[in-house]
Amino acid sequence: MFSNVAIIHDWLVDSGGAEKVVAAFLDIFPDADLYTTVCYMNDTQLAELGYGKPVNTSFIQKLPLAKRYYRTYFPLMPFAVEQFDLSKYDLIISSSSSVAKGVITSPDNLHICYCHSPMRYAWDMQGQYLRDSGLEKGLTSLLARFFLAMARTWDVRSSFGVDKFVANSHFIAHRINKCYRRESAVIHPPVDTHSFSLAPEKSDYYVVCCRLVPYKRVDLIVEAFNRMPDKKLIVIGGGPELQKITAMAKSNITVAGRLAFSQLKEHLARSKAFVYAAEEDFGIVLVEALASGAPVIAYSRGGASEIVEHGKTGIHFHSQRAEAIIEAISLFEREGIEYSPSEIKESAERFSKENFVTKFNQFLSVSKEKEIAVTEGEPA
Repeated sequence: MFSNVAIIHDWLVDSGGAEKVVAAFLDIFPDADLYTTVCYMNDTQLAELGYGKPVNTSFIQKLPLAKRYYRTYFPLMPFAVEQFDLSKYDLIISSSSSVAKGVITSPDNLHICYCHSPMRYAWDMQGQYLRDSGLEKGLTSLLARFFLAMARTWDVRSSFGVDKFVANSHFIAHRINKCYRRESAVIHPPVDTHSFSLAPEKSDYYVVCCRLVPYKRVDLIVEAFNRMPDKKLIVIGGGPELQKITAMAKSNITVAGRLAFSQLKEHLARSKAFVYAAEEDFGIVLVEALASGAPVIAYSRGGASEIVEHGKTGIHFHSQRAEAIIEAISLFEREGIEYSPSEIKESAERFSKENFVTKFNQFLSVSKEKEIAVTEGEPA
């Protein structure tokens, strides 16, 4: 269908959910060329992506201390992605939550943006970004706000170069429409559901697993379980808030830090339920919990509302407060619903990698047909 394909990602420095999407695109187009602003993945991580060729990086790759402080060069990244010459490709797929969608394309390129989110820190999360960075007051705050205003302007302008948007959730489709006034298809990201299995028996603990950063709101979950000393919680993950979470936790809470994948799988499968308080664009870890047969107790905003079926595969709570988490866990324990691990696992298959590939190929086929029709002067 497409003979020459380029895939561009914001940056390749770690293996996360967005990188799993890139890996799925490389499965569909194994001969594609990969572009990014900076790439500091090791050989093992690149092998997990399924990419064996040199990665095409921007000039930022060679700037001083970029490996450690690449984010400080963010003001240069819009300019950097615009320097890539992609004129030889007939299909360009940008995997973007920041700058990747800003590549310059020609009328002969079909540019599809798989959007993980519009720039979070420049739009609806600006206030949180300024608070977390200590930039709420003073001259530095004014400079940061000016930069974010410029970033929003570029973000909207660069959206004009995208032919088709694909959102990773209906939640993000709404944000795309709000920020760019563009419609988008919704194709949920791929999750390796087959790597998770059911446990022969359940244990009596709850679990949360994520990177320990402020917006994940693990502090709320810990606060809630501090007030429920008869209930056990295991916190899995590392990050800048690890010390804070460890200091908060009472004796009924185990802060395990980062664990090997085999240990993570076992904890998920044996848990009484998985608890999550963040507002996520999608929430791959929620699907991984379901694939392990664990009911999910989650904040209902964002992708969780599309993943967790209230009363069937878990419980929703509707505010980011410790009291709401306590109430949700109380409801979970008293309502008497028999949650079937096998049915919960089956619900996760909606988000399998195979389903993603099928849906994206169908989307490409329709997009190609419409492109041909427009080229030939027929109505799209």
